[in-house]
Amino acid sequence: MTPKMKVFLVALAASLPLDIATKHWVVATLAYGDRIPVVEGFFYLTHVRNPGAAFSMFATAPEPFRRWFFLIATSIALVLIVSFFRQLAPRDRLSGTALGLILGGALGNLLDRIRFGEVIDFLHFRLGTGYSWPDFNIADSAIVIGVGLLILELIASEGAQRGAPSGSDDDSDPMPQPEAQA
Repeated sequence: MTPKMKVFLVALAASLPLDIATKHWVVATLAYGDRIPVVEGFFYLTHVRNPGAAFSMFATAPEPFRRWFFLIATSIALVLIVSFFRQLAPRDRLSGTALGLILGGALGNLLDRIRFGEVIDFLHFRLGTGYSWPDFNIADSAIVIGVGLLILELIASEGAQRGAPSGSDDDSDPMPQPEAQA
């Protein structure tokens, strides 16, 4: 098994079950709309549901449209994740981890949509003076962390390419001549 496959499976095996378990705990423990302060004024555990996408996009769209839209969008995302994964170098652990997290998050939210017709969110942060970040879950966090890792790798690889010698900035002969023998 390649290193990229190992980290991909570990990230998937960590993110998906953790998302499922935490959502199960929320449904079993908190009534819809409940809020438990963890750090008063800053962090709360809640039980809310999002019928839409990130930041409640499409939340007011008709249910049949939402169901098909999210099924198709997630299917496309799954195909892209597998396609990107197959193109990775066998030792590309960072991208393998990132794609495993993204897949785990996508599958976690898809399972919610299949089971409940909406996604269970339960992490709530208040920022500053009264601003509340939209509630989210472990699946959302896994997706954001995975995308963040891919962005970091992209930035790092572009920096490495800029620092690599191109042959045009130095005075060396691009086609060294063989040494003459005496």
